[in-house]
Amino acid sequence: MKTKKVLSVLLSVSMLAGMVSGLGLTAAADGEETTLKVAAVETAYGQDMWKNVCAKFEEANPGVTVELTIDKKLEDIITPAMKSGDYPDVILRAVGAESALTETFVKDNNVEEMTDVLEMTVPGEDVTVKEKILPGFVENSITNPYEDGKTYLMPMFYGPCGLFYNKGLFEEKGWEVPETWDEMWELGDIAAEEGIALFTYPTAGYFDAFFYALLHESMGNEDFQKALKYEEGIWDTEGAQKAFDIIAKLAEYTEKTTPANANDNDFRKNQQLVLDNKALFMPNGNWVIGEMADAPRADGFEWGFTALPAVEEGGERASYTFFEQIWMPKGAVNKDLGKQFIAYLYSDEAAEIFANDGGAIQPIQGMADKLEGDAKIYYSIYDTGAVAVMDAFATTDPVEGVTVRTTFFDPINSLVSGDKTKDDWVNQIKEDSDALRGALK
Repeated sequence: MKTKKVLSVLLSVSMLAGMVSGLGLTAAADGEETTLKVAAVETAYGQDMWKNVCAKFEEANPGVTVELTIDKKLEDIITPAMKSGDYPDVILRAVGAESALTETFVKDNNVEEMTDVLEMTVPGEDVTVKEKILPGFVENSITNPYEDGKTYLMPMFYGPCGLFYNKGLFEEKGWEVPETWDEMWELGDIAAEEGIALFTYPTAGYFDAFFYALLHESMGNEDFQKALKYEEGIWDTEGAQKAFDIIAKLAEYTEKTTPANANDNDFRKNQQLVLDNKALFMPNGNWVIGEMADAPRADGFEWGFTALPAVEEGGERASYTFFEQIWMPKGAVNKDLGKQFIAYLYSDEAAEIFANDGGAIQPIQGMADKLEGDAKIYYSIYDTGAVAVMDAFATTDPVEGVTVRTTFFDPINSLVSGDKTKDDWVNQIKEDSDALRGALK
């Protein structure tokens, strides 16, 4: 009941946004004092970076005052005002939040289109916003939710996922990081002769980012999008079968103790396998470096990070990424100025403030070159040709006994242990997809 009440309030707030937009309110005329209202959720990055970015924008735009609202419980702060028709001009709040604020505005078609922002020149620079943003970050179902070829949510801070390994071990052995899955199997056979498994994973849940990236590689974006909506017959396509074959074979190369420790209490034991040179690769996100900072490790250990190998030589190499979004309600008053502000966020000046003051990294060209240490390892992945994948399986109404995780990811443990065959798993995916497709929202 509590969730329903929150959603109903947000629905009314979102509808008001459309009504206010229809009134044709505009920003103050040139030369007048103008207030730009920016609302951002406070995360682990802190508040200072936002305060400093807003101050720089004010310096470059005399007469403009940025009224910044930043709070860990942002919705609690801005919702009462929005109910009265007083909207922020710019909101930093990602999809996936418990409040569903962003999803509610998207659902009600009350987010302002941002396609024109992509064509704007970044303030103070001679390139467009679109030219600055890394490939894939505005070509996904999150930023383009209506499948109309237009962008409504702009990508912000991101964290890539991929395969982590011991770079020191590879240098010691003279091994090359595989660029294709065929090369992966060859390396697996070589490593096995030295008692080293090719692969491990913290928990089966970590196959979400892995599976999305692999499907994108094997299916191409068009079929990938169909798979995310559980389209009938999609799991019988050649691309889907390639992905299933790869995961089934990878299960054979996985360290056999992995499933026993693939739980929320013991997952670090699986991560430790890489640090101890007992397994070569594991799927993970950039948080693993801090998570294992105090763990023992083999002599010469050095973190390495790579995208998934390509399905075919010269094919796409993909890496899933989690990212935040910034957007504008249709009820915003200062839309033109708000779009200028959003364009400014992709400038080198703003990006460096975010990185230096909060450790938040923008998905823009060349940013990885300015980073140091471990951060450079994983944030440079898209600068070296990897494709960023950001979509996820479509949300459905609840289906008893069926979830995305139990259908697609948890069975990996059984593949490794031998309790399930590839055909068992694929048949379950097909059956559950039928149920999920029928429950699409």
